[in-house]
Amino acid sequence: MTEAHRPDSELLARFPDLHPAFDHPSALTEANRCLYCFDAPCTAACPTHIDVPRFIKKIAQGNLRGSALTILDANILGASCSRVCPVDVLCEGACVYHRYNKQPIEIGRLQRYAMDAFLRNRGALERKTSAARAGKVACIGAGPASLSCAAELRQQGFSVTVFERKALPGGLNTYGVAEYKLRSADSLREIEMIRALGVEFRFGEEISAARLAQLENDHDFIFLGVGLGTMHKLSIPGEEHPAVVNALDFIEGYKTNTVLLVGRRVVVIGAGNTAIDAARAARRLGAESVQILYRRDHQHMAAFSFEYEQAREEGVEFRWWTQPVSIHTYGTAISAIECVSTNPAAGNANLPIGGLDFAGQQGADPSARSSHSFRILCDMVIPAIGQSPLLAFLETCRGVKVEHGRVQIDRATGHTAHPKYFAGGDCVNGGREVVDAVADGKRSALALARFLETANV
Repeated sequence: MTEAHRPDSELLARFPDLHPAFDHPSALTEANRCLYCFDAPCTAACPTHIDVPRFIKKIAQGNLRGSALTILDANILGASCSRVCPVDVLCEGACVYHRYNKQPIEIGRLQRYAMDAFLRNRGALERKTSAARAGKVACIGAGPASLSCAAELRQQGFSVTVFERKALPGGLNTYGVAEYKLRSADSLREIEMIRALGVEFRFGEEISAARLAQLENDHDFIFLGVGLGTMHKLSIPGEEHPAVVNALDFIEGYKTNTVLLVGRRVVVIGAGNTAIDAARAARRLGAESVQILYRRDHQHMAAFSFEYEQAREEGVEFRWWTQPVSIHTYGTAISAIECVSTNPAAGNANLPIGGLDFAGQQGADPSARSSHSFRILCDMVIPAIGQSPLLAFLETCRGVKVEHGRVQIDRATGHTAHPKYFAGGDCVNGGREVVDAVADGKRSALALARFLETANV
């Protein structure tokens, strides 16, 4: 693409931690602010129900190993979650200090402080039994849900193998979370704890129907932690241009150092958290102008409000009531993106012109354009309008019920309609937070352990 450039090493330094780590004095000061509530709302607000007052009190007492083990007992990916969780709307959002108009305890940074110390000292996960127990489970996908399920089962002495189609474990933690939130190296370092328990990993595994049948024969149960599939297409003319790169591929490209090219004028389509991650990354990689286009207004965007504010502070512009209908080129390069107004004031509310709208629904014929069309100059387009479910794969899991692209489960156990299958994470919830996937994986593991114990009595 013309007007694109390869950023140098100085630009890569533009990805410092979003929430810098505490030093020792700061961590002690913050830990001693905690009221150690008996019926702690922060614990209730955490999907994995980490005993927040307990782990913070151990920091205050200088027992960092004990603090980390408290976290890990509830959340095996406590290090990752300390960086990527939307604490503003979960644990910190529930802090009692809000009642007194005071700054909430910085729970996320304290959690990171304890976990970083544990990993730095090569801490090992504790086994819940020393005996090898009968029972084999296959986890398909190596994202947070499967990692959580596998770790809990292995801690209880069961045999677990994780099958992953990519070269590295971690799912979006490794490949798809913005670098300023979670570095791939930190994700992989955390997973080494799980591998050290004796969990077996097999990479480069594409699970066909025949391979799935083999796994069913070789294992007592199968856990589906496959996440979601490819990102939705815009379905507009010009989107096959090589300078149109979906947000997850863009983020994976710069995180793995395989693609560091960025346009000077970048347009991101969509207004979820992934769209904002891509937009902020483009700015940090050297884009002079980054605009986010969204077919509705900011009150309807999927992104958290604090993500929106941080993006604005970094110079990302937002254009509301704007929907693309085609991408124009000049020679071999993108020159502009043509859009229409969806502003209700113009009589075009929710106008689904040009194939897919931002909710992923089929729209009207692209030829049915309004007179409110306009062009935005750009040389790179990053669609971020959500991921599609892995329907083709899920159809091979015969007996597993899927509705509206989501695997149907018993919420208390993660059990699917097929007696041999459990599931959790994004393939069940449609795409939520890492901590939700971790909670799903552990919930299924506890149920699986009960099933295996009963079967082997």
